[in-house]
Amino acid sequence: MIDKKQIFQDEESAVLVGVVHKGQTDVQVTEYLDELTFLAETAGAKPIKRFMQKLAHPDSKTYVGKGKVEEIRQYILGKDVRVVIFDDELTGAQISNLEKELKVKTIDRSDLILDIFARRAKTAQARAQVELAQYQYILPRLRGMWKHLERLGGGIGTRGPGESEIETDRRIVREKITLLRKRLAEIDKQAQTQRKERGELIRVALVGYTNVGKSTLMNTLTKSDVLAENKLFATLDTTTRKVVYENTPFLLSDTVGFIRKLPHHLVESFKSTLDEVKESDILLHVIDISHPRYEEQMQVVQQTLTEMGCHEKPVICIFNKMDRYEALAFDEWLEPDVKEQMLEELHGRWSQETLGQCVFISATERRNLDGLRNTILDKVRDLYKIRYPYKTDFYY
Repeated sequence: MIDKKQIFQDEESAVLVGVVHKGQTDVQVTEYLDELTFLAETAGAKPIKRFMQKLAHPDSKTYVGKGKVEEIRQYILGKDVRVVIFDDELTGAQISNLEKELKVKTIDRSDLILDIFARRAKTAQARAQVELAQYQYILPRLRGMWKHLERLGGGIGTRGPGESEIETDRRIVREKITLLRKRLAEIDKQAQTQRKERGELIRVALVGYTNVGKSTLMNTLTKSDVLAENKLFATLDTTTRKVVYENTPFLLSDTVGFIRKLPHHLVESFKSTLDEVKESDILLHVIDISHPRYEEQMQVVQQTLTEMGCHEKPVICIFNKMDRYEALAFDEWLEPDVKEQMLEELHGRWSQETLGQCVFISATERRNLDGLRNTILDKVRDLYKIRYPYKTDFYY
């Protein structure tokens, strides 16, 4: 990654801005801003105020209307607000105009996600992927972002190309993008070689929205030590472990989480990491059933898998965090038989919608892990029988 000082400032006060577009409700956008809050907190910010506006079409100059810009400006006056974060993607000109009006650093959701990825990237591959995504984000915004890149205060949204790169023109940025793509192509070749060396084993990949518990589940199923935090994008690099259930071996991989409005250039940059999903035989779609909009998160994941061409792979839906779901859905006065009926209806609904390919668990409480293992084992053995019908050592 581009060498830059860690000028990230703890508890950097932030103002969040969301727009209610046509077809959306205030409740939806409020929940989107909840997610943006979590993103900001993951990046080290402290959101202190939210602004929302209903718009048929975004303003070409400042995204939100002049009145809303003035309302935000008046709120910021006299306060130690360091950054304004928009939930939608802004152009370079919009960023420049907003910073001119607000006199404070302004970033968008993509910039915020890139900042988090920059902090999380540890390996050479992840760092190169993030750097490529940063330059791809900057390239179409060069005309309006020079002042944006000259921020001397540091903090969120500035962990990218450093101050020495401010005068960089489009030609140099394109050259850097070309070099990074070549470097990632070499890393990708090495990764492909490693995948080929894994032999005939069935490959299983954990996928899901970010922060649904994939890494915790990975640790539980494989007794490994993958980083698991209650933060978004705690895992960037794919981790693969060999697992053996009842003498049946397979490979299990943990992958980067998906998220709503994941920047397309970030998906492109993480192609080699996401190839682990493409080359898998079975997908374990982990879902945080305790989240109020878990169905929308499921749709985001399914849409991303479709865009990757992985939508026809066998999928097992793992509804995780049942302990939290029950704590939120059931009060202490609820009769046991009513609770049991509600759980049966929940299980019945998703069993029907997934054609029986679903399991309800709690990874932290180790609830129903045997049921999950048996479901995975059955699916893995079925694939071995299809792929190697005359080799019984794989599934007996």
